[in-house]
Amino acid sequence: MSRSPENPQPTGPPAGGQAAVHAMVRGRVQGVGFRYFVVRQANKLELGGWTRNTEEGDVEVYAVGGRDALQQLIDALERGPAFARVDAVKTNWNVPVEPAGEFYIRP
Repeated sequence: MSRSPENPQPTGPPAGGQAAVHAMVRGRVQGVGFRYFVVRQANKLELGGWTRNTEEGDVEVYAVGGRDALQQLIDALERGPAFARVDAVKTNWNVPVEPAGEFYIRP
């Protein structure tokens, strides 16, 4: 489970097959290939959803798929690519509100 200063209590996936996770990744995560890293990880895990940079300097991720695959994605977000520095990953688990579809970079 993921913890951050903003989210001190771990949140886990809901019961059932398909789930969705919304994550905000803080640190040195823009300009280091983080979104492309997220797309590669999500595609490898066969997840749908999207990622984008925020104006605040974070990377936002919305992913849909199996609970185990989503947890693997969160684990990857906490590590990040080689040149990134991840300070915190805030996650919220939900039931999917968007269809899984293809994982892409959102403008």
